Amino acid sequence: MMKKEKKNHRMQIREKRELVVESLKLPKDSLLGASIITVTGENDIFVENYKGILQYSDDLILLQGKNRKIELKGKKLTISYYTNEDMKIRGMIETISFL
Repeated sequence: MMKKEKKNHRMQIREKRELVVESLKLPKDSLLGASIITVTGENDIFVENYKGILQYSDDLILLQGKNRKIELKGKKLTISYYTNEDMKIRGMIETISFL
């Protein structure tokens, strides 16, 4: 199989999984590994189901989710704690983007 065909095949499999999960009303985060982001006010973010920290500075934190990157921009950003499964970020959060 060529690269493009493999990518299309993977996308079809992912779409089928999502349809099954949605039709059975199952939690996406557990079955598909979707990241969960909980924002409390302007100063706290709790991230679950991330794969790694790609970039970290006081104005930008870039995380790798299972399927997409998560970009957090703000001021005085710090990672209060992190484990293999979750993390807490503090600071003046301005934007959250999915890349």
